[in-house]
Amino acid sequence: MEQGSAETMSSLMTDFLRKVGGTAVIDGGLATELERYGADLNDPLWSAKCLLTSPHLIHQVHLDYLEAGADIIITASYQATIQGFEKKGFSREKSEAMLRKCVEIACEARDMYYKRCSENAGDGIGESRVLKHRPILVAASVGSYGAYLADGSEYSGNYGNAITLEVLKDFHRRRVQILVDSAPDILAFETVPNKLEAQAYAELLEEEDIKIPAWFSFNSKDGVNVVSGDSILECASIAESCRKVVAVGINCTPPRFIDGLILAIKGVTTKPILIYPNSGEFYDADQKKWMQNTRVSDEDFVSYISKWCEAGASLVGGCCRTTPNTIRAIYRTLAHRSPDVPLLQPQCS
Repeated sequence: MEQGSAETMSSLMTDFLRKVGGTAVIDGGLATELERYGADLNDPLWSAKCLLTSPHLIHQVHLDYLEAGADIIITASYQATIQGFEKKGFSREKSEAMLRKCVEIACEARDMYYKRCSENAGDGIGESRVLKHRPILVAASVGSYGAYLADGSEYSGNYGNAITLEVLKDFHRRRVQILVDSAPDILAFETVPNKLEAQAYAELLEEEDIKIPAWFSFNSKDGVNVVSGDSILECASIAESCRKVVAVGINCTPPRFIDGLILAIKGVTTKPILIYPNSGEFYDADQKKWMQNTRVSDEDFVSYISKWCEAGASLVGGCCRTTPNTIRAIYRTLAHRSPDVPLLQPQCS
């Protein structure tokens, strides 16, 4: 997407959605797939560890999701923070370079995908791969302060009284600057667990005069509030009032809660609504693992898609524990989409 004013950012998202047929497909879980390829993510850096050990796997997972039909791929920067890298002994220069690398890898994967599309002589849609020219956005992930702590607090939003609005802005400021300078198409503020951090993001976007659009995506464990207990209505209203935010929604939340949350958010925002739930599993922060007894099958997950779109979702994908198979099924469910203007290819600079 081009850089520009808040009005331009909003129209660019509207145009993007029109070009993909009204509903965009977001990719699925990154860590799940990295582990399937053999990566060991038992580390405070989580998926960002692969930036150090196996960046080729990140590239491959991005490609897998593009070939499953994703219109938006999210970078491996969710748990990539300057402070986290420095805690592991890396210099500030190296830490910032790894943040840039997140965006570079995603852009390279998109370029590779477009090359494969050009080489494909068929109709672009096979049994297992989608090779079809379409607009594809690279979303630079910004995980919460709780994700940096690596103690599960992004699932509680409980940061303690010492963590103020200014502390959060200072924590995220340089990271956001580096990601923006790396030229993604959009910033994805993900798994936002409380109102305070949403406000910090909104103020940071304005203070730094960020020139690319952003989305805010909250998480919930009761279908009524965000995980901290703050009102989803109040949180979504912060996103609605921020000129730089072009979409607002929910991620890393069980599918059974999504419909009600879409309807709640719809009541306070005029912006496109995005949803990318997890597989329904509960994350045990003490054991550091997902409890599979509440998992939703891909078939059941995808059965919700039409209802979510009817409720008002314009961007749909998956989060933790979802896979390219999930995204492929979403793509096929939305196969009736028909772009009404010539497709343009965004380019990373």
